[in-house]
Amino acid sequence: MAKKTAVVDLGSNSIRMVIFEKTSRYGFYTTCEYKRKVRLGENSYNNGKILQEEAMQKAENALRFFKQCSLKHKCKKIFIIGTSALRDAPNSKEFIKRIKTKLNLNIRCIDGKEESYLGGLAALNLLSPFKDATTLDIGGGSSELCLIKNNKIVSCISLDIGTVRLKELFFDKGKTKSLDQFIDPILKQIPKEFCNHNLIAIGGSLRAISNSIMQKNSYPLKNLHDFRYDLEEEREHIEKILEAKVDSLANFGIKKDRFDTIKKGIFIFLKIAQKLNTKHIITSGVGIREGIYLKDLLRPNNRFPVNFNPSLKSLQDRFLQEDKNNHTAKFAMQLFNALKNIHKIHDHYKQSLLAAAKLCHIGEYLNFYFSNEHSAHFVLGGLNYGFSHKEKVLIANIIKLNGKKINPYNLEPHKQLLPNFHILSWLNFILNLAKTLNNTNESKINFTVLDNTLYIFNEFKELNLPKEELKKIAKPASIALSFNQKP
Repeated sequence: MAKKTAVVDLGSNSIRMVIFEKTSRYGFYTTCEYKRKVRLGENSYNNGKILQEEAMQKAENALRFFKQCSLKHKCKKIFIIGTSALRDAPNSKEFIKRIKTKLNLNIRCIDGKEESYLGGLAALNLLSPFKDATTLDIGGGSSELCLIKNNKIVSCISLDIGTVRLKELFFDKGKTKSLDQFIDPILKQIPKEFCNHNLIAIGGSLRAISNSIMQKNSYPLKNLHDFRYDLEEEREHIEKILEAKVDSLANFGIKKDRFDTIKKGIFIFLKIAQKLNTKHIITSGVGIREGIYLKDLLRPNNRFPVNFNPSLKSLQDRFLQEDKNNHTAKFAMQLFNALKNIHKIHDHYKQSLLAAAKLCHIGEYLNFYFSNEHSAHFVLGGLNYGFSHKEKVLIANIIKLNGKKINPYNLEPHKQLLPNFHILSWLNFILNLAKTLNNTNESKINFTVLDNTLYIFNEFKELNLPKEELKKIAKPASIALSFNQKP
């Protein structure tokens, strides 16, 4: 597979191109993203869905620019996908031929079900784990829903309701009173099996809503991907946006380029959420573009290997040289298991500890001094996929603590996302004990706990351990350390 791949989403409202770069077999990251608000579907819904010349010219200009960018980035592959506006248009073949003739670019027009599947594929692989959910991707011309049960895509549907479509057919003509009459029969197309308490929000309108909620709540992270909220808790705020005057939308954190479509998006969202009996919203920062890339990357199974995370692997590939003598992760797991009867922490925290152990040295790539703080920034900025916000914040903070006594004031920015003091203290202790022991260049160390004493030894030789450094690590309980003695 190509090292760099460009994916272009030719939507009804905007055209976006994302460039992905592989770092290893499955490790990858996004290098850049370009967007042009072309409105390919503009004025088409009032004219028999025919693409208008002005819109086609804008799209052509955007694709010409995107091609130049992809060449500049040395992309070996470029996928261009046409969605609702293109598949609805009677003159779509003429436009596709025009782009092929003038720019030598191939556009593949996909149907609604495939568009829905691609969004579901991206969410399933790149959100933190979930079992059941229904994805909703509100676009300019259509809305796609994908049903996921037991971590598998079960069914996909597409509805002919989108922000630009509603804008031109109803809002621009002052016919909003007819909206319910238009949308209710369409909502009846949604099978009952799609009803789900979890709704995965895909697309610009739904991300804009999540961003507004994050700002209102002074949320401690800026990451939209995997942000979650309860719909009933935020319904009043969402309805305020729906009722607000256009010139006051900025007060809700809505960007100017969303002013003319956000209310249409909210209207569709609330209608479908009610139909699905939605309670919890999971925001997805990924969608059709990532779905296209993953379908190419992961074929034929379309899933990452078990216990594999593409973001963690990508960070390791780019910034950590393979070091067979680095045993921090191994020691951390051994210590967690050996101390289990004392710390009594749930096993699901092992994954966060393991990720922290794998990435705690990454800050040294930037600067040895304050490397723990640099590592924390790498985690918060680069661990994009497959981890919840709580997991990312926990991983970053136990790395940043660096074995020192916890000062609650320093945790304040992320306090609402962190576990209790007991868990933090133990993970901080275990990680930095493992990190310090790794610096001894010993590969074989035994850990045994007896009568609240942790025995650190080797069966066959005496270990040269930095005892003073080990004793400086803040202990979470009255546990003693014994060196080079068997219990």
